[in-house]
Amino acid sequence: MKLPVSVIIPTKNESENILPCLRSVNWADQVFVVDSQSTDGTTEKAKELGATVIQFHYDGGWPKKKNWAMKNLPIKNDWLMILDADERVTDELRDEISKAILSEDIKGYYLQWKFMFLGRWQKHSWSHGWMLRLLRRDAGEYEDLGMRAEGGWDNEVHENIVVNGKTSCLKKPLLHKSNQSLSEWIKKQNQFSDWNAIRRIRQLQDKVPPAGNVLSRDPLKRRKFLKAMFLRTPCKPFIMFNYLYFIKLGILDGVSGFYFCMLRAIHEFNISAKIYEMKLTERKRTEKRETTIQNNPCTTIRKDAGQIIKAHNPVLNRTQN
Repeated sequence: MKLPVSVIIPTKNESENILPCLRSVNWADQVFVVDSQSTDGTTEKAKELGATVIQFHYDGGWPKKKNWAMKNLPIKNDWLMILDADERVTDELRDEISKAILSEDIKGYYLQWKFMFLGRWQKHSWSHGWMLRLLRRDAGEYEDLGMRAEGGWDNEVHENIVVNGKTSCLKKPLLHKSNQSLSEWIKKQNQFSDWNAIRRIRQLQDKVPPAGNVLSRDPLKRRKFLKAMFLRTPCKPFIMFNYLYFIKLGILDGVSGFYFCMLRAIHEFNISAKIYEMKLTERKRTEKRETTIQNNPCTTIRKDAGQIIKAHNPVLNRTQN
């Protein structure tokens, strides 16, 4: 028996992941695969399992793929679930969803990851923060962070869904299990660091959220406050490794846990290095522009003319005196 839930799965060259992902939601009444012109057979595999495949062509603006899909697809159910291709809905989570959607006052549900890395569940080192993935149709949308084509993303990755109404949390985790190789994972993390570097420069210009948010029952508010404090802390790669490996006990996740914590620290190091490079490039560009202006004969003429006018203008002279 199908559950009255519509599932949206954004994809781009996810042939290694799409089949197990789709099989994990074969209980859903409606499944959309929103693709970005994949060339590896992703869409063909999705159609074989009965998913409705829609092509999304990004124009560089807003909305991006997930928000566009939420607003434009012919969704027929009251409940909507957003799922990435490297995620799986377990039988236990499916059963919990079947009960959760019976609630009349809840507008959205947060889920947590059960993150698999190098064949092992990162039970301690990466108990990912709460993500709102199950919501009533038209009850919310992804926040606009002002990020457009930065990092090459036509899909919301770090943006969060903001729901208008009461939310709750599901107990059973969402399985994150990519079939891609470690090389592909590292390649994607490098692309993430491009996006994060640009985003963090902008975030550092924003005000820090109220400290009271750390006690909020809303996971999104808590995470944003803690993230704002972390961004203003020096030695972030060192802090990240020690936090994940020792404080969160990633050491108990074995060899894969050590590699994961090290790679997360390297990710922070790459972000910091790219921010430094961006600031250095901007400083050189500014210096070059100022040098060009100073060496421009027209600029010199305008300055000389301004001094002559100022010297012979009695109104300006009286103002200065």
